[in-house]
Amino acid sequence: MFTAYVVVTVVAILANGFSGIAAIAHFKPILPGMVKAGVPESWLTFPIGTLKAAGAAGLLLGLVGVPLIGTAAAIGLILFFVCALYTHMRVSDYTPQFYLANGFLLVAVAALLLSLA
Repeated sequence: MFTAYVVVTVVAILANGFSGIAAIAHFKPILPGMVKAGVPESWLTFPIGTLKAAGAAGLLLGLVGVPLIGTAAAIGLILFFVCALYTHMRVSDYTPQFYLANGFLLVAVAALLLSLA
């Protein structure tokens, strides 16, 4: 079970870390999906990119010895991606970013459940 927790958490760290940095850097391929969802470009740095990067850092801290921080980070990422999915669904935006957010949500849920097991 511990191996599964480590693998899933590392995947979540890498995915959210990359996604957070991409948002902070205003990576061009993510802009059309954000516009379609009605998210202002100014939100990419803060709160979107910052929260994803902080979630990745929190998961890393949980993995290396501060489990409470990891649990809080996983819960925070779950809440973030539930809100992201709602944002896309309210404007009927089913671009690839919507499906990617579903994957991010599932990985965060798996990381949380495995950390609690």
